[in-house]
Amino acid sequence: MNKKLKLWELDRISEEEFKNQQKNPIVVILDDIRSLNNIGSFFRTADAFNIFKIYLCGITACPPHKDIHKTALGATETIAWEYRNGISEICSELKNQGYTLCSIEQTEQTTYLQEINKLPGDKFALVFGNEVNGVKQEVVDSSDYVIEIPQFGTKHSLNVSVCAGIVLWEFCKKYI
Repeated sequence: MNKKLKLWELDRISEEEFKNQQKNPIVVILDDIRSLNNIGSFFRTADAFNIFKIYLCGITACPPHKDIHKTALGATETIAWEYRNGISEICSELKNQGYTLCSIEQTEQTTYLQEINKLPGDKFALVFGNEVNGVKQEVVDSSDYVIEIPQFGTKHSLNVSVCAGIVLWEFCKKYI
């Protein structure tokens, strides 16, 4: 028999230990994310994968907010985050700091997610765009790579927070 573990049996680190441990060199940039639940999901996923920081841009709401908290489950207290009004400035700053800028989008020329192990660099800034309009064209144009999740069904997109879980796991595998 394979016994399911209770929450107290998972032996998780404390919030303080998490804040002090070395992070995966990945930052997430959320641009114009409308759904507070999606924003909260990003925080929770970033915590799970030990992400360095989240940048919130444009109309993306900031913590504290009860609807963000509902899905973040406290991860807004563990993940470093910062609000920026516009996205272009932070993208330029991160590129100047040696981050490889990757837009998560569907374009004419993409790198499929399963091919990211071939990408050069060890620090990544991942841009996730608005639930309807996606990543802004100007950001796509300034990106080093556009990353696409292959899909095999009748729909052409995933929920942005579901997309984040898939993408962040694949990028985090580079550091395991």
